[in-house]
Amino acid sequence: MKITPTLICLSALMIVSASADLVTEVPVIELKPKPEDEHVTTEFVFHNKGSKPVKVLKIDSACSCLSASLDKAVYQPGEKGVGKAEFKISSFTGRHEKTVHVQTDDPAQSEWVVSFVIEVPEIIKIEPKTLQWWLGDPAESKLTRVTMQGSEPMKITRITSTREQVEFSFKEITPGKEYEVTVTPKSTAEVMLGALKIETDSKIPKYQRQLSFFSVYRKPTSKETP
Repeated sequence: MKITPTLICLSALMIVSASADLVTEVPVIELKPKPEDEHVTTEFVFHNKGSKPVKVLKIDSACSCLSASLDKAVYQPGEKGVGKAEFKISSFTGRHEKTVHVQTDDPAQSEWVVSFVIEVPEIIKIEPKTLQWWLGDPAESKLTRVTMQGSEPMKITRITSTREQVEFSFKEITPGKEYEVTVTPKSTAEVMLGALKIETDSKIPKYQRQLSFFSVYRKPTSKETP
């Protein structure tokens, strides 16, 4: 019997469908918290597409920031289930992909992976986040830009440094929206790592304090070519 590419694809699909017992209605579950949210929860629907009952033994998350639970332990063939997930936002910003791993008694699907995408609004953007000098570089000033990207304007009220070996200042470019922070090391003769603590008048506590970083590192030597 001649094996054709079409037969190979059909066989692969049959294997996948036979092992995919618990399946969510969408491939990836999306969570979109508001800027002020400390955590966000969502419900997701799934089905037992297999021909036998599936028992849930354990639920693990790849990140302590994400937890999940299901509405029962055993799902009959064709039965619908509902899961609930909670994401602790903490200092996360931007897009993050997380997974929950569900252990079952089904040898064909001993681990069911549920995928999540969390889009956390970036209300304060600091770019670059780290200013860097090499050992022995001229101790010249460098700039970082702080942009308030939320709907409400925010002002920088104060900046302090974790190191005395730098001088810094800031100025408002666009009122309540854009600032420039200037950092100047007093010397680049020694390795140094520090941070600027940026305080704002945001009404949301987690945006009242932000960090930007500065460093003086030893320049890496180039690898010798063979």
